[in-house]
Amino acid sequence: MTFTDTTRERAREIIARYPADRSRSALLPLLHLVQAEEGYVSPAGVAFCAEVLGLNKAQVGAVATFYTMYKRKPTGDFLVSVCTNTMCNVLGGQEVYDTLSEHLGVGHDETTADGTITLEHAECLAACDYGPVMTVNYDFFDGVDASTAVGVVDELRAGGRPMPTRGARLCTLKEMAVQLAGFADERDGAVADGGPGEPTLRGLRLAQQHGVSVPGFDPNTPIRSKAEADKAAAEAKAKAEAAKPAPVEATTAPVKGGDGASAPTGVAGPAKPEAATGSTAPDVKAPDDKSPQVRTAETRQPDASTAVPDAPGTKVPTDGTGTAPAAGDARSAEAAGVAANAPAGDGKPAGDEAGAQERNLTEAKAGTDADGAGPADASETGAQK
Repeated sequence: MTFTDTTRERAREIIARYPADRSRSALLPLLHLVQAEEGYVSPAGVAFCAEVLGLNKAQVGAVATFYTMYKRKPTGDFLVSVCTNTMCNVLGGQEVYDTLSEHLGVGHDETTADGTITLEHAECLAACDYGPVMTVNYDFFDGVDASTAVGVVDELRAGGRPMPTRGARLCTLKEMAVQLAGFADERDGAVADGGPGEPTLRGLRLAQQHGVSVPGFDPNTPIRSKAEADKAAAEAKAKAEAAKPAPVEATTAPVKGGDGASAPTGVAGPAKPEAATGSTAPDVKAPDDKSPQVRTAETRQPDASTAVPDAPGTKVPTDGTGTAPAAGDARSAEAAGVAANAPAGDGKPAGDEAGAQERNLTEAKAGTDADGAGPADASETGAQK
């Protein structure tokens, strides 16, 4: 498909919204844009997005197939979505969907023969307090039942535009895709009518009744520009810096001794006692230079000469008689273990004897052993050895 000049001009406008080295970020609105022209994201639409963004079609297709709002086959003018998730289902959502499916003669993600309605069941439409709900091109119809849902789709098929419970006037899926691409709805009175739902108003009334509000909130406060916000932030930072107390310099004044005599000039007074930590464990440097194995061994078997009884994570073990192990036991045990388990070489597992391997290989290569056995016997003999 060859896209119109209007679509190509809008595509350039969308891409210009992003930095030159971040043009790939324009992919989502571009997919809405091609859906606005075709009614779905076709292979031609994928190729168009790849062309204008300098991507390959696999990269575009991966995004287009991830999001359910991008339709991969022709879709009707009105996408009717019925919530069948837990809350709406309990309130009758599944019955609404089943009734519409039978009335329209289509199933999930199928379109009526006249191309007007595409029906789908939705896992959640995020309006549990209005359930059961359905949407038409993502505009809400709250508290529906089977009969009201049938009335809505019949009016749509007859050319009417029923008013949603909340939101602006209905538009077609293609018109909705233009808005999702980031362009204003140019229909006359497109954003007229609508209003908040009763549960939403109930929440506001309860907040007003009980005096619940954000501290210092003024709904008439104008939204500041970025320059104004940056200026205010800089002023606040400068004010905070000015409020900080000046650093205290070390004093060199004479300090009186116990006999009233002055201490030598330059000698500082007695240091302030450090805050108590509640532990008698000495401060030690974290053993960052030790391997995890060594650190674990020392934790499990600390040396009696250095372990502190109440140090966090340590406990001095005893031999059952209440006697602590002698100093150095942990290090000695570790050294003995390392000596007895030499690391394996690159050519063989640890513990294999090189001489036996070489002898077996030599006998197998010669095809016989010392008793004159044949190649098969030699192989068996080598394996046994």
